[in-house]
Amino acid sequence: MKRGHTEMKVCMLTWEFPPRIVGGIARHCYGLTRALVKLGHEIHVVTLEFPGASDFEDVEGVKVHRVKIELGHPNFITWTLIFNHFMEKKAAALSYLIDFDIIHVHDWLTTPSGITSKNFLNKPMVCTVHSTEVGRVQHLSSPDSYMIDGLEWWMLYESKSVIICSNFMMKEVVSHFHLPPEKVSIIPNAIDTHEYAFNVDREAVRKRYGVMPHEKLVVFIGRLVPQKGVEYLINAVPLIVRNHGGTKFLIAGDGWSRSHLESMAAATGYGNKIRFLGFISDSERIELLKSADVLVIPSIYEPFGIVALEGMAAGVPVVASNVGGLSEIIEHDRTGMLAYSENSESIAWCVNKVLSDQGYANWIIENAKKRVNEVYSWESVARKVSEVYEKTCER
Repeated sequence: MKRGHTEMKVCMLTWEFPPRIVGGIARHCYGLTRALVKLGHEIHVVTLEFPGASDFEDVEGVKVHRVKIELGHPNFITWTLIFNHFMEKKAAALSYLIDFDIIHVHDWLTTPSGITSKNFLNKPMVCTVHSTEVGRVQHLSSPDSYMIDGLEWWMLYESKSVIICSNFMMKEVVSHFHLPPEKVSIIPNAIDTHEYAFNVDREAVRKRYGVMPHEKLVVFIGRLVPQKGVEYLINAVPLIVRNHGGTKFLIAGDGWSRSHLESMAAATGYGNKIRFLGFISDSERIELLKSADVLVIPSIYEPFGIVALEGMAAGVPVVASNVGGLSEIIEHDRTGMLAYSENSESIAWCVNKVLSDQGYANWIIENAKKRVNEVYSWESVARKVSEVYEKTCER
């Protein structure tokens, strides 16, 4: 069944889509779906309701259907299985109006509704793996982790094609799940560089956070969970301040490790220089990135690392752990700096080098911006995803 490029009707299932933003999946789906529509595809996103958001919305041509969840549950996995029931009902209802060509699911959270829809509609399923449970927790031990791992296996087994974002993830997924490599396509994440193409009043933004004109600003943006390695940045603070006394550290994001990290920050003796901002809006995030002197990404596990692209597009030098997808995005000493994983001394060395040499920092910024525009645009990613759709429907 060879389909013309513009004929694809896609049912995309994702538990998060703006304004519901929990992690990177929402931004990924937002960027990808709009770019797919520009290529002529008809995209229907089935996602969860969100306070203040309408049940149906047309977002730049993307048809967004928000599903009411009629039952709640305090256990996250139980709640996930419940919302999948309502998502599959919505997909089935839509199928009477739209003859979908393909179902596209993102991560284990929409696996049950994806598989049910695939069988009900008798259409192929594609999945995008953004991360894996074994990678996130490093070692499967709890019943919840084993269940999520099982759902991931089921999703990969039932999918006709699998999309992953990096070579690192390719190795992890193929070896852990014994997946045939020919089923997998590596397509990187992307960002909308236009969002960063404006000037900000750096001094005004920095002043808002209590950073004075003579001070340097080091920023972390991400979830406060162990895999993000924030403790290694906190332990690097004394080593950075020793070289650059007038440096402030802003940690933006939230998560269940926050109180532990706040205690760690206080214990360094430099708690007055470290500020936790909690969750910040997208516009605030971009302003903060464009006003920072260094963005640090100290992750222990990072399948891709989209915040690295955001930093590169925003024109801030990026210091990241040499792990996972980060080591593929950043070319050390050219488009950013790669520090040893779980190593505060290495992080401090990289940050100090950037803060000590503005010429070097500017050179990295220029190289990074060029790289993002050439490789990590949504237009380029959407074309590759289109090719996966076409091949999947031809098989």
